[in-house]
Amino acid sequence: MKHFVNRADELSRLRGCYESDDAEMVVIFGRRRLGKTQLVQHSLSDRDDAVIYQATETTSQIQLDEFVNVASETFPSITQIKQNWDALLGYLGDQDGIVVLDEFPYVIDADESLPSVIQRLWDQRFQNTSGTLILVGSSISMMEEATLLGNSPLYGRFTERLDLRPLNFSAAQEFVPDDYSPEERIFTWGIFGGVPYYLDGVDLNQNLGTVLTEEVLSQKGYLHNEPEYVLRTELTDPNRYFAILTAIAAGKTTSNEIAQAVGIDGKQISTYTQKLERLRLIEREVPITEEKAKSRRGRYQILDPLFRFWFRFVYGKEDRYERLGEDAYDAVIEPELPNFVSQEFEKLCQDVLPNLYPEETFLDIGRWWYKEHEVDAVGFTTDDTMVVGECKFTNAPLDYGALASLEDHASEIRWTPETGDRDTKYALFTRSGATRSVQEAVSERDDLQLFDLGDITQHA
Repeated sequence: MKHFVNRADELSRLRGCYESDDAEMVVIFGRRRLGKTQLVQHSLSDRDDAVIYQATETTSQIQLDEFVNVASETFPSITQIKQNWDALLGYLGDQDGIVVLDEFPYVIDADESLPSVIQRLWDQRFQNTSGTLILVGSSISMMEEATLLGNSPLYGRFTERLDLRPLNFSAAQEFVPDDYSPEERIFTWGIFGGVPYYLDGVDLNQNLGTVLTEEVLSQKGYLHNEPEYVLRTELTDPNRYFAILTAIAAGKTTSNEIAQAVGIDGKQISTYTQKLERLRLIEREVPITEEKAKSRRGRYQILDPLFRFWFRFVYGKEDRYERLGEDAYDAVIEPELPNFVSQEFEKLCQDVLPNLYPEETFLDIGRWWYKEHEVDAVGFTTDDTMVVGECKFTNAPLDYGALASLEDHASEIRWTPETGDRDTKYALFTRSGATRSVQEAVSERDDLQLFDLGDITQHA
């Protein structure tokens, strides 16, 4: 990775562990490509008392040999220590060193006893030092099983836990050329999201069509096989999961719709969707007025925009793009791209509400729907105000019909603040401006605001 962006909070927490007089055990986890290794390396860039071991899929003995080779560069005397994890980690703890086991699940694969070894070492020896042990992993399921679940030997022993997530919109802009327009920034966000590996690995100085053609559509592209690679590292039998993700990307978002599209009994579908949720590949969204555990109106969505793009446009369609060649983007992708990006555009509009309405303190922000009614952005505030927003990422100006529709839908939202009376504010988010009638309404009303892409990107 060429750039290291943001992560100020995580860096501060890690460096606080290094400076502590007490023993520290840190777990860092999150899905692949979010920059966990770079975070650790950056946090240790000015220290000379750290061992960073990048594990690979190999035997336990080879891992021990490689670990000693790496550690001896900082602590030469470790070559005299008996080569087992208990002795090696104990020695480094006695030196008050910082030990990083990156891709920790690979180490466990080779030696299943390691979590128990670390537990015993921590309880009996390591806690009497000021050393730091950092366990890093991309396999969320294995990291949970090895470190975070109640039956894990290491459960409850961590002094710091970093759950790495994608960058937010503002941080992701540091990867984007300065001359990008607000529209180009949102298109890029709507396809690559906040994953550093994607943003840093493609040449965003080229136009978006070229980037997608060369890096995603082409079978030789940098990101062409990325979703498949990630899924196959997490799932032993991924074919049915591929089918589920393809269905969701095609707009089948309820459990019944997905089950019918894939050919799975409706009662069994939750087994698969729950696994995908644990891996942070999908999310079940419910209307903002309902509790997720109780709601029967949940809709599934793919969390990573690139995964959603891949399953909608690429998976199973490689031959078509090979035939079309350089014409593939113009013929297949570009006409559908605004509609595709609109999902991330709506989320961005939701995220930016607190900055666009700084006088309000928001309790909840999300989406709402019921039967034929739907509102793209809804925010409930502490002062009995409901902010509702319509988001239009189309080439056509937002017309008065969209405003009237928003007012009609918003009137159906069942939310009553503690006082019993609510105020409603209306927000119109538009890519292509608004018709004169809408502009006149905005100028005449105190409860209505119009925001363009510049407003959104500036305040995100």
